[in-house]
Amino acid sequence: MPYRRTPQVLRKQAARHQAIIAAAVAAAAEGGMVAVQIASVAQRAGIATGTVYRYFPSKAELVTALVSAMSERELAAIRKAGRSAPGPLSALAAAIATFAARVLRQRRLVRAIIADPAEPEVEAGRTAFRRALAEEFKMRIAAAMQAGHLPAQDVNLAAAALFGALLEGLIGPLAPDSHDDAAGARNVVQALTLLSLRALGVVDARARGVVVQVALPAAEEG
Repeated sequence: MPYRRTPQVLRKQAARHQAIIAAAVAAAAEGGMVAVQIASVAQRAGIATGTVYRYFPSKAELVTALVSAMSERELAAIRKAGRSAPGPLSALAAAIATFAARVLRQRRLVRAIIADPAEPEVEAGRTAFRRALAEEFKMRIAAAMQAGHLPAQDVNLAAAALFGALLEGLIGPLAPDSHDDAAGARNVVQALTLLSLRALGVVDARARGVVVQVALPAAEEG
């Protein structure tokens, strides 16, 4: 008879899996992708190295799971912000602002996820992460365009360009570092949201009004 895992065992395994991912996230946030090593992650999670290998047989698999977990977390936050907005244009602005604010609060982690050197096997997960976020922006752009708030445009190109511009402005090599305090971060988020709306074709006066109305996400992550 095959071994049947009890609900208690399944819960324990799920909790251990989450603890490993959380430890990997913490390591990447502190030291980038190079800091995500099986042994150090095991130590952070308070479990044996061999146990981590049972869940993730290689660093590449661990990093891929880390990227996937980050993707799910960020998409959930952006979607929640969009759903809370009163209309399609404000939903787009809220999604942009939420993404920007969250990236600013975890710049080292996002840079590790997006750009740090990693095993070739990880690239597929990174591409999926980028595609999923760009797809979310694409959906918001399309909805605003269909409602008459944006001029007709290629939504695929617009979403890709928007996502790239946000990343470059937030974590690129030329991104400014003068936004460590709350006021500075808020100014950066508002400026990037305004820039994005202008680029998509919103008249400046209206774009400014929409940005003012957008409630920026609270300081906590998650």
